[in-house]
Amino acid sequence: MKHIFFDLDGTLTDPGEGITNSVAYALSKFGIEVGDRRELSRFIGPPLIDAFMEYYGFSKPDAERALALYREYFAPKGIFENAVIDGIPELLLALKVQGCRLYVATSKPEEFAKKILEHFSLAAYFDGIYGSTMDETRNRKDAVIAYALEQTGVKSADAVMVGDRHHDIGGAKANGMRSVGVLFGYGSREELASAGADAIAETVQELQNILIGEKL
Repeated sequence: MKHIFFDLDGTLTDPGEGITNSVAYALSKFGIEVGDRRELSRFIGPPLIDAFMEYYGFSKPDAERALALYREYFAPKGIFENAVIDGIPELLLALKVQGCRLYVATSKPEEFAKKILEHFSLAAYFDGIYGSTMDETRNRKDAVIAYALEQTGVKSADAVMVGDRHHDIGGAKANGMRSVGVLFGYGSREELASAGADAIAETVQELQNILIGEKL
């Protein structure tokens, strides 16, 4: 498999602290205090407006305001409350040595994704970094993947999507791509299997074996 598209949050980096802090900050402006920050890990993966509406019953206008507040914390601080997942740089290098072309397709705004990957010295591994728009006109995973395929000219039959949530798997299927779910992020085996992942990797090493061994 020569064209590999990666999710960012929970797949390349662990953004848990930054995202949950940003969500907590936004909720606090609505008078909502969260006792257990682990509850907010649900916000890692899905489009944030959808998450505010689904998990806290916000109206669309309130969810849009919450997103603006989220970014008020995230842009200057939360963006770097993040860490590269162990083994990811080595995985990316091994794939490049094999001649693979690597891309990022994330629901995170594209400008934030580029800053994160540059900050952690991962950007150079990728032939393209594609994300959502700040105005939320392209925020769902299937739309981001479609955009990435269009920009790269890669045929979906020649590509695979790697991600940790059902949004990644569903987005891949919507675009006719194969997919690999990873368990070192925020999704469960049940979630990824139910979404229809073609393979599931428990560790970064297992992911490497699947991608290089083309066990799809």
